[in-house]
Amino acid sequence: MEVAGLIVAAGRGRRLGDDLPKQYQSLGSGTVLGQAIRAMLAHPGVTRLLVVIHPGDRTLYKRTVADIADPRLTPPVTGAGTRSGSVLRGLEALAADPPAQVLIHDAARPFLAPAVIDAVLAALAQADGAVPALPVVDALWRGEDGRAIAPVPRAGLWRAQTPQGFRFEAILAAHRAHGADAAADDAEVACAAGLDVNLVPGDESGFKITDAADLARARKREQAMDVRTGQGFDVHAFGPGDAVTLCGVQVPHDRGLAGHSDADVAMHAITDAIFGALAEGDIGTWFPPSDPAWKGAASEIFLRKAVERAGARGFRITHIDCTLICERPKIGPHAEAMRAAIARITGIAMERVSVKATTSERLGFTGREEGIAALATATLVQA
Repeated sequence: MEVAGLIVAAGRGRRLGDDLPKQYQSLGSGTVLGQAIRAMLAHPGVTRLLVVIHPGDRTLYKRTVADIADPRLTPPVTGAGTRSGSVLRGLEALAADPPAQVLIHDAARPFLAPAVIDAVLAALAQADGAVPALPVVDALWRGEDGRAIAPVPRAGLWRAQTPQGFRFEAILAAHRAHGADAAADDAEVACAAGLDVNLVPGDESGFKITDAADLARARKREQAMDVRTGQGFDVHAFGPGDAVTLCGVQVPHDRGLAGHSDADVAMHAITDAIFGALAEGDIGTWFPPSDPAWKGAASEIFLRKAVERAGARGFRITHIDCTLICERPKIGPHAEAMRAAIARITGIAMERVSVKATTSERLGFTGREEGIAALATATLVQA
C-alpha cells in the first residue's frame, strides 16, 4: 500500500525575530524543514514525499535538500495563502498518481517519532483519518485583559499534533469541499466533511516550533551530548613507612609508598583518568616530578586541578571508578571513607564514586607485595 508524505512548508512564520521563515532556521547540521523531511523519510512505510513551499522560498528549499539524495523526495509544489489552501495544492499534485493514504505534516515539527507514524497508519485500517494527540493535563482558564475569568473543563480535551493521516481519496474530497478557507488543521477539514477521525497517542518530542523559545528548545534537544571516558593507571612501590595514603585516606600498613608526592596511587590514577577524558595529558604534564615544588605534595592538589580543568572546559564529572590492585593492606574496611574523600574533592555525589580492590593471585609485583597498582575510569559529560 502506497503511503505519501505531505509536508506543509509554505507559511511565513516570522515570530522568531528575523526575516527568515521558521522552517528554514538552522537546526543541527541543517534546517527545521530539513529535519522534518529526514524524519519522514526515515520511516520505511513512506513511499513518496512531497513538500509544499512558498513561491519565494525556492532557493532556501534547494539549499535545505541539497544533501538529501532519497528518490522518494519529489519536486516541491508552491502553496497558497492559507494552510488549508496549501494542503489542497499538495493533495491535487499527489492526485495525478494517487496514493492509498497520506500523512500531512507541519514543517515546524522537526522531531517525528517513528512510533507516531506507526500508530497513525495502524488506525487508518479502521478509520478515515487519524490524529496523534496528547491529553491536556494543565488547568485551563479563559482570560481577558490579562486576568483569569473562568476555568475551562479539560476533560476530553486533546492537543493535536502531526502527521495527521488519512485515506487519500477521502481527505482530497474533504479539502476540495472546504476550499482554501482557514482551518486549524486537517482534522477540522475532515470532521467538517463527516469523516471518521481517530485519536492515537502523540509524542511530547513532536512539539511545534512557533517562537524563539521553541527554537531554542529544539536546538538544545538536537545538540549532540559530548560524553567522555578517560582511563588512568598508576603504580607505586613500597618503601619505608607505617601507612599508605589511598584516595586521601591514611591506611595503616607496615610499609609506605615511595613517590615524589605523597604517592597516593589511587588518586593519581583518578586524576589521570580525568585528564585523559579531557585529552589534556597527565599528572606529569601539569605537575612535573622534576619540579621540587611538588615534593611530598598532597595528591588532592592534583585531583582538584583536574576537576578545575573539567569545569573550565564545560564538563561535569558524572562517575568515577577506581580499582586498587594489591595483596595488602586490605582495602574493604576503608573503601567507604575513600569514596567519601573522592566525592568531597570532586564535588560529586558519593553514589557516583566507586572504590574497590582485587589481588593478582600472588602473581607479579603486586602479588609479591612489592607495590600497589591502581586503575581508574572517569566519565565526563558536557554541562
